[in-house]
Amino acid sequence: MTNKELADLIFPNITKTPEDYEQTYPNRNLKEGAKVVRFAPSPTGFMHIGNMMSAVINYVLAKGSEGVFYVRNEDTDQARTVEGAVDFIHHTLKYYNIYPDEYEYNNEIVGNYGPYIQSERIEIYHTFIKHLISIGRAYPCFLTPDEINEIREYQTKSKKRIGIYGKYAKYRDLSPEDAATKINNGEKFVVRFKSTGDYNKKFIFEDLTKGKIEFPENDLDVPIMKSGDLLPTYHFAHLVDDHLMHTTHVVRGDEWMSSVPLHFELFKAFGYKMPKYIHTSLILKKDAETGTVRKISKRKDPEALMFFYEEKGYPTIAVIDAVLTIANSNFEEWRTSHPDTPFYEFPFSPKKMSSNGALFDLDKLDNISKNYLSKMTSTDLYEAYLKWAEKYDEHVFNLISENKDKTIAFLNIERETKKPRKDYENYASIFSKIWYIFDSEWDKELNYEFGKIYDKDEIINIMTEYLNNVYDENDTQDEWFNKIKNLCEKMGYASDMKNYKEHPDNYKGNVADFTTAIRVVLTTSSMTPNLYDIMNILGKDKMLNRLEILKAKY
Repeated sequence: MTNKELADLIFPNITKTPEDYEQTYPNRNLKEGAKVVRFAPSPTGFMHIGNMMSAVINYVLAKGSEGVFYVRNEDTDQARTVEGAVDFIHHTLKYYNIYPDEYEYNNEIVGNYGPYIQSERIEIYHTFIKHLISIGRAYPCFLTPDEINEIREYQTKSKKRIGIYGKYAKYRDLSPEDAATKINNGEKFVVRFKSTGDYNKKFIFEDLTKGKIEFPENDLDVPIMKSGDLLPTYHFAHLVDDHLMHTTHVVRGDEWMSSVPLHFELFKAFGYKMPKYIHTSLILKKDAETGTVRKISKRKDPEALMFFYEEKGYPTIAVIDAVLTIANSNFEEWRTSHPDTPFYEFPFSPKKMSSNGALFDLDKLDNISKNYLSKMTSTDLYEAYLKWAEKYDEHVFNLISENKDKTIAFLNIERETKKPRKDYENYASIFSKIWYIFDSEWDKELNYEFGKIYDKDEIINIMTEYLNNVYDENDTQDEWFNKIKNLCEKMGYASDMKNYKEHPDNYKGNVADFTTAIRVVLTTSSMTPNLYDIMNILGKDKMLNRLEILKAKY
C-alpha cells in the first residue's frame, strides 16, 4: 500500500487537490504594497483588550495601505467555544466603528475568500491534510491519551523536552499497510505532521517588531487533525487559511513566538511563502496592591475585557487612542499634531512597538477620555450620555430625560472656552458630579463637605442674608461677584485676598471661604464648576428650599 492509498482510505470523499483551491482563491487584485490582514480571535472567550489592540493595528495597516481587513472565526476548538463570544466580537467591532471588508456573520458572507468560519472549511483542510499524507509528510498516530501522559511524565522527570519527537513518535514510521489495518479495526487516531527538522540546527526568522531572531528547527510531530470532530488544529488551519486568503501580515501576541519554528516548517512543507509577522508584546499593568508590573489578567482585572469600557461609557475614540498609545511610541506625538485626524490615518510602524511589554494605564485612558469629552458640545455630550444611560443606568436615564434642559445647561458650564473643564472620565462618572442639580436627589442622605467655615449657624446666616437681600437672578457674573464681595465685608470676611494674607487676624475668613460655604449648602461639595452658573440653573426658590433642608438637618 502506498501513502496515497492510505490518504484515500482516510479521506475517501476528498477528490480535490490543493491546486484546485489555488484556482478557487486566486491572488487578490490589489495595488503594490497593499496589506491583507485578518482579525481572527478564537471564540473560546469574550473579546479582551489584547484582541482590541490586534484589531486596531490590523485596521490601521489595511486602511493605510488601501488593503483588506477581514474577520475570520477560528472556532476549531469546539469544546471550549463560549456562547455569545462571536456575537460580542462583531458587536465590539461595530461599536468602535471598525468595519471589516470581508466577514461572515448571521448567515451573511461578504467577500470572495470565504467561508470565513473555520468549522465550515473542513473539506478544504482535509484536502491539504490528505496531500501531506500522500507525500509522506503526515501520518495517522494511534497514541492513546494514557500513552501520551506517560511520555510527558517521563520527559518531565528526565528533564527532556516535552513533546512527540524522535523515539517518542511511535507511529511515524508505521507502514501504510499496518496503519490501514488499525484504521479498519476502528482504532482512534489523530493525524500528525511528520517533521524533518533537526532541533540542533538553527534558522533565522525576521519579525517586523523584534527584527531577526534565531530559532532551533522544529522537530515535533504535532497533531494537525483531531480524532473526534476531525477538525484541524489551529497551527494547521491558520497555515491553509492565510495562504488561500492571501494574508500578507499577521498580527498576533508574543505568546505565539514559540510556535514560529513549527509554522515555518509547515509553510516550507507546502512550498508556500509565509506572511510577515508582527508579534505584539504582552499588555501589562501596575498592580495596585503590590506595586509590581504584571500581565493584565482576564480573571483579576475588569479592564482586561472589552465589556468594561462600554459599560463605563468611555468614548470609543478614547479607547482606540489609548490602545494605539501603548502600541506605538510615537502615537501621542502624532495625535497632538493631528487632533482631528481619523486614527486609521496614523502611520503605524511595527518597529516602534515595545519589545518588553506594553504598560496599559487606566489613568492615561481617563486623561485621553476627559480631553475628548471636554471638546464635545453640551448637547452632543447629553445625547451620548442619554444613549449610554438608556442601556446601563435606568435611574439616570429617567432623571436626565425629564430634566433635559437643566442637564444640558449644567454640562455646558465652562465648556465653550479656550480651556474647557475636564471633569468627566466617562459617562458612568458624570452623575456623581451633577446629581445635586436634581431636586429629587435631595431626598437622600446628604453629606456636606464644609470647609473653613463649619459653624452651621454662621453658614445659615450667610445663606439667609445672601438669598433674601442680595441675590438677583438678572445679575451678570461680574455684578454677582461684586455683590458677593460687598456682603463679605459686611459680614466680617475679606473681599481682597491680598489684604487678607497681610492681615488674616482682622477677618473671619476670605471671599473664597465665604463662597465655599454657599457652594456646599447648594451642592454638598466644596469642588464644583462655576457657582454663578449653578445658581442660575437652580433658581432662587430651589436654593431657598436647600437652605431649609440644611436648617432641618442641623
